[in-house]
Amino acid sequence: MASIARLPDIVANKISAGEVVQRPASVVKELLENSIDAGADRIAVTIKDAGKELIRIVDNGAGMNRADALLSVERFATSKITSVDDLDTLGSLGFRGEALASISSVSHFELRTRRAEAALALRFRYEGGVLAEESEVQGEQGTTISVRNLFYNVPARRKFLKSNATEYQHVFEVVKSFVLAYPEIEWRMLNDDEELFHFRTPDMAERLNLFYGDDFASSMIELSEQNDYLSITGFLGRPAMQKRRKLDQYFFINRRVIQNRMLSQAVQQAYGELLVERQTPFVLLFLSIDPSRVDVNVHPAKLEVRFDDERSVRNMFYPVVKRAIQLHDFSPDLAPAAIGSSPSGEHSFRRLSFQDIPGPSITTGELYRHYREGTQHEPPPLRRSTLQESDMFAGPIHDSGRVREGDAALGSLFPSPLLPDEATPLPKEPEQKIWQLHNKYIVCQIKTGLMIIDQHVAHERVLYERAIDVMAENVPNSQQLLFPQKVEFRPWEYELFEEIREDLYRLGFNLRLFGQRTVMIEGVPQDVKPGTEVTILRDMIAEYQQNASKLKLERRDNLAKSYSCRNAIMTGQKLSLEEMRSLIDNLFAARDPYSCPHGRPVIIKLSLDQLDRMFSRK
Repeated sequence: MASIARLPDIVANKISAGEVVQRPASVVKELLENSIDAGADRIAVTIKDAGKELIRIVDNGAGMNRADALLSVERFATSKITSVDDLDTLGSLGFRGEALASISSVSHFELRTRRAEAALALRFRYEGGVLAEESEVQGEQGTTISVRNLFYNVPARRKFLKSNATEYQHVFEVVKSFVLAYPEIEWRMLNDDEELFHFRTPDMAERLNLFYGDDFASSMIELSEQNDYLSITGFLGRPAMQKRRKLDQYFFINRRVIQNRMLSQAVQQAYGELLVERQTPFVLLFLSIDPSRVDVNVHPAKLEVRFDDERSVRNMFYPVVKRAIQLHDFSPDLAPAAIGSSPSGEHSFRRLSFQDIPGPSITTGELYRHYREGTQHEPPPLRRSTLQESDMFAGPIHDSGRVREGDAALGSLFPSPLLPDEATPLPKEPEQKIWQLHNKYIVCQIKTGLMIIDQHVAHERVLYERAIDVMAENVPNSQQLLFPQKVEFRPWEYELFEEIREDLYRLGFNLRLFGQRTVMIEGVPQDVKPGTEVTILRDMIAEYQQNASKLKLERRDNLAKSYSCRNAIMTGQKLSLEEMRSLIDNLFAARDPYSCPHGRPVIIKLSLDQLDRMFSRK
């Protein structure tokens, strides 16, 4: 007697359900895909007990006749494809023919459907995948599917479902992704008889604002690029909206929501240092590509895809996102709390939202112009310096043997990159409109309100970009010490010193070996303050080791971060008016003035409108 037997269909369906139907959210996803494929332009989603008791999807799609309705609940029955070649031109969301069979096998399942030409709707009721009742009933055109008591006959699977709050969150995220992907569809959702939303118009801003807070859409960066191979449209969020979870990153390939590590990493790298460690930006991006160039038949859940040429997709995708980010001002606004608002009045899905981010962004040039106009400080003609300009680090010789500007130790920290074409004296200020707050923050009046700068991270940004450029272009950047300083390294310090020795030299450290694990500092970068040479070098090596153990950084990037962090002016250091102006000018000459090398914000703006609202003037 043969020991191998073919499994009955009902058993095979239950096993298959383990891949297709993992939780209530999986059911919602499969049913919504069928509604969209049926041409529906009005879809309603109802859930109870986080989908465990009831999931109901009502659409006004094409509907089905009796033969199609019965076949739709059979395994491997589909209207989407007829041959394997159809996968190369797939235009539908569903195609595997497994979803309804799997869902009906683990629930009390009811299907109602009516085509436009039919007088009555057809009703089919299934118990654990077996047809229990068939009848004709009154009903509108389209299809209604009700899934009750999910996993009632698979206790082990039901036992491992999470709490209602968790399962609800997964369901809501699935519905939200479809609502954002298909703005032309009218969407309605109810949870335990409470209406969460009802979108009647295709206005994307309305949807974003309801999900994420008032004025959220106006803070988005809109993106649109197209070529013969790939088109990219959608929205990118400002770094102020960054979150620790990736649920708020949506990627759609041919309007199919997908998960793709390459796209996520490309976005993360495009934002770069604008992001705080382990945080991610909001992303809503639609990619359109020839269906033959992407394989969606990777997993039964249909969330994973493979590109036939992933490198080409990335090489087109990354520069588009990077360019869009670089063209916008990312200094965060201070958002006053809404007067009289009460969190208790929010819908439950608001707990999944970002904080409100007010106001559209402006470009870096506009912000710098508003600062100049707000302080009535006429700058010399703007001209970004290059590392080849020999006068960039010019200054008189100090009695310590170091080159620096003037007697103030901070003079050398801020060699201005904005040089006048001719030596003309700066006009006198009628009044001071720049202040230092608690020797920590620089407060400036700008044309549109107020700008606050963290002096430490601002200087850190300036030093970081300068260090990167110096090492990349290999230009002289060392000032010789009149009296060399001796450093005796511990074994681990010397090991790291040997690893980065060449790049230290490129940065401007002129170092000579002097016995075992002993080094003589004969020259240092011009930004290093006199008397701190030994301390700075030791601190840099310690910072370098810490970064190397926690972060995956390229060696020069790590060294530049370590150098800028340890050499920047510190909290508590008093600055003169000219030193504050010099720092601000240098900051706005940087490529990325809005975040420090570690991702912390440098600038925060507070507009007059926001101040007026705080004081109830509006």
